[in-house]
Amino acid sequence: MTASVHRHELYTVEQVRALDHHAIHELGIPGYELMERAAAAALVCLRAHWPQARRIAVYCGVGNNGGDGFLLAALAREAGLHAEVVALGESRGEDAQRARRVFEQAGGVVHVWRGQPVLPDAQVQVDALFGTGLQRALAPDVAQLVQQIHAVGTPVLALDVPSGVNADTGEVPGTAVRADVTVSFIAAKRGLHTGQAPGYVGQLQLDPLGLPDALWQGFSPDARLLQPATLPPRPRQAHKGDNGHVLAIGGEHGTAGAIRLSAEAALRGGAGLVSVATRGEHLLALNCARPELMAHAVNGPQALEPLLQRASVLAVGPGLGQGAWGHALWLTALDAGLPLVLDADGLNLLAREPRTFTVPAVITPHPGEAARLLGCDTSAIGADRFAAVRELARRYGVVAVLKGAGSLVADPAGQVALCPWGNPGMASGGMGDLLTGIVAALMAQGCDPWQAATLGVGLHARAGDLAARRGGERGLIASDLLEPLRLLLNGRES
Repeated sequence: MTASVHRHELYTVEQVRALDHHAIHELGIPGYELMERAAAAALVCLRAHWPQARRIAVYCGVGNNGGDGFLLAALAREAGLHAEVVALGESRGEDAQRARRVFEQAGGVVHVWRGQPVLPDAQVQVDALFGTGLQRALAPDVAQLVQQIHAVGTPVLALDVPSGVNADTGEVPGTAVRADVTVSFIAAKRGLHTGQAPGYVGQLQLDPLGLPDALWQGFSPDARLLQPATLPPRPRQAHKGDNGHVLAIGGEHGTAGAIRLSAEAALRGGAGLVSVATRGEHLLALNCARPELMAHAVNGPQALEPLLQRASVLAVGPGLGQGAWGHALWLTALDAGLPLVLDADGLNLLAREPRTFTVPAVITPHPGEAARLLGCDTSAIGADRFAAVRELARRYGVVAVLKGAGSLVADPAGQVALCPWGNPGMASGGMGDLLTGIVAALMAQGCDPWQAATLGVGLHARAGDLAARRGGERGLIASDLLEPLRLLLNGRES
């Protein structure tokens, strides 16, 4: 068994340090040898992505990340490339100092960064300024260097972590390197996959540096990347009653679209029956557009009660509003004791009137809704998305989905999964309504909340990617995902 089996495991910075320490002190692999392996992996990555490049510039910090950079520059020179190094200052630590000497003894010249206006002429620029340990904004002089690197306009390879990105949380507190490719070493850092980080890492590659599986014994990852999955084929004798009955509740005046998208996603997600409880003014449009939905005019809790008696799972919140009508339906739905998915105004009402759920429940907030649910501001959510999603799950007794780039799913016990799919085209109205319906449909078909949330988030994001491949990201709308969703649920991608 090799380290490749751990590629889908995500680790905190503290855990990565412990793995590094374990490799050195328990497995007997010297730190300098790890640095040599990282440099060799970086050169392979560089030549794979830019095989025509003959000139590189490497920007080295004073620590071990800079040491990786010095050795990469030395290896590049041995391979016949022209490599120049710009360093922030004198190297610190025995291994980093040794790496610098190797570069200099091979004839390399180190240019110390002092704000010079012209950078080396290079076809690829390599960021080896800071590694996993940096959790603050770059200093002004380093930020100036990063801005000049970007201004040159040539491709950037980042070693381990793009400098300025918090590898633990995904936060970018100031200027940071925007890499075209990031080659990360030993173990996957959880923060590189979520929050602001995906906009900076570019194409992310993990190289475990040939370390044995024994390295990971006794280390449990902090989170895991989702893997492609779907439901098993249905038995030939299946009927609609076997696949559950979703009741979608919402659609205040003027918001018929939100509840229709959610309900239609529940149909495309495989629910056997889908009913809609909404304002009477929406019935004609819903029946004309999607006659498979059973749309009902509901003017208050009494009209909702008979629909609740027939439902197996509730999808509450899309277009619900926070007025008297929405609040009354929300209370009635939550008191019905049915499994449910809560989103949009269903979450805003929960923030006003918190409760801990005793029924199977999934909540799907975006960062703004998450902030209201936790009584903080949105910046606090972005500062540590992993802590936020865990607290949401714990506080409300639910499986929580924190949406955004690198959506996170957590259960009350602290288990976390991260979605590696999705694209910027999905930043448009109605996408969250779809997710609510998909997750509700999966619960209706027998998935528990964790299974429904992780599978639903993955299918939703993959459907978005498939739709974007067909027509592009810009202009992607929520309903574009419905047919790709159906294909993915049936094990097809074309």
